Amino acid sequence: MLNKYPLWKYLLVAFVAAIGFLYAAPNLYAPDPALQITGENSAQVIDEDTLKRVTGALQDAGIEHFGETIDEGGRNALVRLRDAEQQLTAQARVQRALGDGFIIALNLAPTTPDWLTAVGAQPMKLGLDLSGGVHFKLEVDVEAATERRQEYYLNAIKKVLREERVRGFVSLDRQGNVEAQFRSEELREQARSLIAENHPELSLDRVEEGDSFRIVASMTEQTRKEIADYAVSQNLTTIRNRVNELGVSEPLVQRQGKNRIVVELPGIQDTAEAKRILGKVANLEFRLVANMDAPESDKQRFEYRSADRAGMSEWLERDVIITGEHVSNAAASFDQNGRPNVQISLDSEGGSLMSRATRHNIKRRMGVLFIERKYRTRYEMNEAGEEVAIQVPYDEKKLLTAPVIQSALGAQFQITGLDSPLESSELALMLRAGALAAPINFVEERTVGPSLGAENIRLGVKSVQYGLGLVVLFMLLYYRVFGIFAVVALSVNLILLVAFMSILGATLTLPGIAGIVLTVGMAVDANVLIFSRIREELRNGRSPQMAIHSGYDAALSTILDANITTLIVAVILYAVGTGPVKGFAVTLSVGILTSMFTAILGTRTLVNLFYGGRKVKTLSIGGGKQA
Repeated sequence: MLNKYPLWKYLLVAFVAAIGFLYAAPNLYAPDPALQITGENSAQVIDEDTLKRVTGALQDAGIEHFGETIDEGGRNALVRLRDAEQQLTAQARVQRALGDGFIIALNLAPTTPDWLTAVGAQPMKLGLDLSGGVHFKLEVDVEAATERRQEYYLNAIKKVLREERVRGFVSLDRQGNVEAQFRSEELREQARSLIAENHPELSLDRVEEGDSFRIVASMTEQTRKEIADYAVSQNLTTIRNRVNELGVSEPLVQRQGKNRIVVELPGIQDTAEAKRILGKVANLEFRLVANMDAPESDKQRFEYRSADRAGMSEWLERDVIITGEHVSNAAASFDQNGRPNVQISLDSEGGSLMSRATRHNIKRRMGVLFIERKYRTRYEMNEAGEEVAIQVPYDEKKLLTAPVIQSALGAQFQITGLDSPLESSELALMLRAGALAAPINFVEERTVGPSLGAENIRLGVKSVQYGLGLVVLFMLLYYRVFGIFAVVALSVNLILLVAFMSILGATLTLPGIAGIVLTVGMAVDANVLIFSRIREELRNGRSPQMAIHSGYDAALSTILDANITTLIVAVILYAVGTGPVKGFAVTLSVGILTSMFTAILGTRTLVNLFYGGRKVKTLSIGGGKQA
């Protein structure tokens, strides 16, 4: 029988529409402004006492809050606020109450009902140009990068002079220059030749004072500028890698000025985790444990480090075998005893250095030193009489492990001695994403509203409403009952579009709204082709049932050709585009797929339900009546 679907096809269309309504529903619930409290390291637990201190600080400041929760593992606490304008004030008050050791981040807490989240339904992510996300402005400490390079030159010059048996006293002066003192001019000139050969970028000055012959090795202004540029560029790359590890959709990471980096993370929920991962300045150093039976003359190469996790202390050699910069890959894992560890893969240079160092030091112990930049907060009064927070940096050093070297190590080995799987995962992420070339400071943090202004957002939404309204009016006036079918299908199409954007985790941006408007037009275009063909068949004398059947069949190939070619263009836009272009391409691609479903299968289902299986003399399709 013409224009009749089997039952399973009707049920399929109804099922798809129901799924669309279900997964689009979370977008009706706006998120609450909130504060997220987490520890500086992944092993730190947030307890009820900590949460009471948070709520007490908010109450003392007169900030309305509600819905305080701690997650199951105790890693995060969330406090919802009544007013988004009070987020920054609340953050400052809570940070002062808790002190150092906690990260207080701004967040947007979802309000999706439990019955929706139970089936995996989540609201669609909105780009920063609409209303969702967080903005960080980071400042790179280029002075720390310069100091690190000065330490490198100090150790490198000491090493080359020691290897060539040129005796002298090498240290850093107050300006950070490497100063080497010798007992004779001959030794000084020999040292000068060695330094010039190994480090031609340094400026070398001779100084003579009495019986002392000195060389002052200083960095040129060009070298200092290159160090600063490298620090910012390397940090930019590392932060991009860390953002990619966070899995944020359409992030923005770009340089601003000489030493600042702007990071915008649209739609992110765990802002505290993002802040900890982005800002963590951590590195590994592999050093041999010092031989305490060595001659006194060799003990100047030893350097005392902090207690390890077993409560013991070690002397480590000052020379570094490799650092975390040579790590090409890292993955959290477990050893044969179920203890967490990190599987390390080194690059070719790192593997060569590790093999050379361990091959000649079998049965000695090698320390794995974890160095992390942290901050202590002190409060001072500024000129306006206001209390301001001052961040004072310091390095915390932990000896993770100091195993005995049983055989020469290559480019792959493992780090043990970690406290928890969370810690091993975080360390692996740090090493995998790359070490920061210099510490960074968070100079600005805020949740971001519409960057293009509320008026532009309002006009963008209105454009969809006006476009949809005019299309609906045209279809109803021109195609009558068939126009109603098209309007119903178009409404379902928009719901499916929102649902699939939510399921895919895609981010809706302002250009994405333009893609929705275009989708509305393309969905109606398919119905116009079908309805026009039905009217043509009616004018050619076909019966209403045959006209419907022929109209859909004849227009199908044209609709498929038009939509597939547009879909190909959208895929290319997504592949080569960035930012707003990608946002437009995503919405357009999803919209094409949903519009093909609703315009072809959706309207055909409604037509079959209304006209199929019965005798029809006329069709209310605006100008195409069966005589």
